[in-house]
Amino acid sequence: MLASIDIHSTVAVYIQIENHIQFAIASAKLKAGDQLPSVRELSERLGVNPNTVAKAYRDLEVMGLLYTRRGMGVFVNKGIEAKCREDCRKRIITRMHEVIAESKAAGLTKKDVMDIVDRSIATDASPYAETPAPLLALAKTKKKAAK
Repeated sequence: MLASIDIHSTVAVYIQIENHIQFAIASAKLKAGDQLPSVRELSERLGVNPNTVAKAYRDLEVMGLLYTRRGMGVFVNKGIEAKCREDCRKRIITRMHEVIAESKAAGLTKKDVMDIVDRSIATDASPYAETPAPLLALAKTKKKAAK
């Protein structure tokens, strides 16, 4: 968790950090009471400004997912796992719905979409990483058979 972020992503770095933490809570990789790395430690690990990490931690604290104990550090709040899982699922379902609707509008078939989904699941890519070349190769259009 929080091993890397993509500074070239269209998603802001602080949001990538927030999302990684939310995903880790939703998937039980982070549990209530777990301590997060210090702002300085995480900023050095990710190669980002400490203010960026501090903003992500503050936002997550405002959302009720984290709490700070002065002089002790930042911790995962109790009783937020189910809410975090539901929020992540809603956000992902909404994004997938948008992508599928765009796919249909662009003329992709169900088979095309399912092939992309299957190949995406088979990759080991983390969120916000560059799209693997084999997946991008699927963008090349196939010639339609003459009727």
